Amino acid sequence: MDFLNKVRNLDAYPKINEDFYSRTLSGGLITVVSSIFIFLLVFSEFRAYLHPVTVSELTVDVRRGGTLRINLDVTFPALACSVVSLDAMDISGEQHFDIRHDIFKKRIDQHGNVIGTRSDGIGSPKIEKPLQRHGGRLEHNETYCGSCYGAEVSDDDCCNSCEEVREAYRKKGWALSNADLIDQCKREGFLQKIKEEEGEGCNIHGFLEVNKVAGNFHFAPGKSFHQANVHVHDLLVFEKDSFNLSHKINKLSFGDDFPGVVNPLDGVQWIQHTLSGAYQYFIKVVPTIYTDVRGRTIESNQFSVTEHFKDDSGRTQSLPGVFFFYDLSPIKVNFTESKVSFLHFLTSVCAIVGGIFTVAGIVDSFVYHGQRMKKKMALGKFS
Repeated sequence: MDFLNKVRNLDAYPKINEDFYSRTLSGGLITVVSSIFIFLLVFSEFRAYLHPVTVSELTVDVRRGGTLRINLDVTFPALACSVVSLDAMDISGEQHFDIRHDIFKKRIDQHGNVIGTRSDGIGSPKIEKPLQRHGGRLEHNETYCGSCYGAEVSDDDCCNSCEEVREAYRKKGWALSNADLIDQCKREGFLQKIKEEEGEGCNIHGFLEVNKVAGNFHFAPGKSFHQANVHVHDLLVFEKDSFNLSHKINKLSFGDDFPGVVNPLDGVQWIQHTLSGAYQYFIKVVPTIYTDVRGRTIESNQFSVTEHFKDDSGRTQSLPGVFFFYDLSPIKVNFTESKVSFLHFLTSVCAIVGGIFTVAGIVDSFVYHGQRMKKKMALGKFS
């Protein structure tokens, strides 16, 4: 009993007899309002406890080498798939012409409906019996070997399709200006297929793996090749002076997606109002590492972009196309997810409840004593 009495004496919350309580309307209203505030703030703190917080940090990127993955999805509503090609090059000197690996093309009509899909870029299937380069009748076990029309590098080279002839011409740095005289192209109906696709559009999607250095990739009409150390495109075969390069970038990203990433070019659309020109996008790629609350890491990139249109109407020295010039930032961004501990959540809840009840008590005290003073003044008892 002595122990229990000692514990009772430690009570920091002495109780007041109910006979001394005075309940008021203002006190009830303050209680309701303070309870609503407690509920809202505790609910907000509970949501913050359930969702992790992302902290960002800037560091210098000291990593060397590696590759950069470029994910792309671009639609040309007025440029046929047989016309447009994709090239990539970087400052290290590596160049890729008419890229087809991991790149897919969809022919679309004027209403955006898909006509057909293909992954082989420009070209047609091989014909069964092309023009024999060596002439004469075939010997036993001899296979057909189509002529490359002077573009052969060795005696063993064969061009059994119009596309292989164009590729041989490209390696020589020649433009294919007489497709109607090439047996393979004539028998495949290459020019006829180009004319049949007039008025169509093209959707190009896929990804590129490039060196992690500054460079560019571009969409342009014709097959690209080098002539006198100059990057040019063979446009003679299309017999056109201008191309409509209106386009919509459905998606463009560098690396894998991560929570909160924003790709500023997604959904961007340009309409060409001039006869010829080049659309240029200057991109600054920022390496980014995202670490979630479980410690899993995603190595990706963010980027900023500046757009520019170069009008070349009336001039022929510039290549029409859609160009993406990218450069890598030396600064790396680290995003790290962290979760609020339960003790921190409990401390916040106690602070909310105790703080609101204390403030509500002070307000109620002011209101109650203010009402009493008002009544005394009305009765003339206030002095």
